[in-house]
Amino acid sequence: QVQLVESGGGLVQAGGSLRLSCAASGLTFSNYVMGWFRQAPGKEREFVSVISWSAYYADSVKGRFTISRDNAKNTVALQMNSLKPEDTAVYYCAATSKGSSWYVGDYDYWGQGTQVTVSS
Repeated sequence: QVQLVESGGGLVQAGGSLRLSCAASGLTFSNYVMGWFRQAPGKEREFVSVISWSAYYADSVKGRFTISRDNAKNTVALQMNSLKPEDTAVYYCAATSKGSSWYVGDYDYWGQGTQVTVSS
């Protein structure tokens, strides 16, 4: 079955960096668009970034986060720099066959999430 497993979350001070990674199995990785979403306590899950042949970012992370993928290793990463307390959330990796999308409902598969906490 399809599995998406995130890693790399943790506690970091404001201004610091973290690199999240997502390892995919059970699907033809190169056929899927990969996205990162996040969900803070009491808030809805929101789009962060997506990558197919091009990358797109939410305005809130543009210039600070960089998404990348390695189709040979079936992985997608999210490099997060200049982190802010408002970046604190559980970060989810997701896969969609529907093309680059900002919409949670378009994604077919989800990971279990990894916690990112940014202290002020």
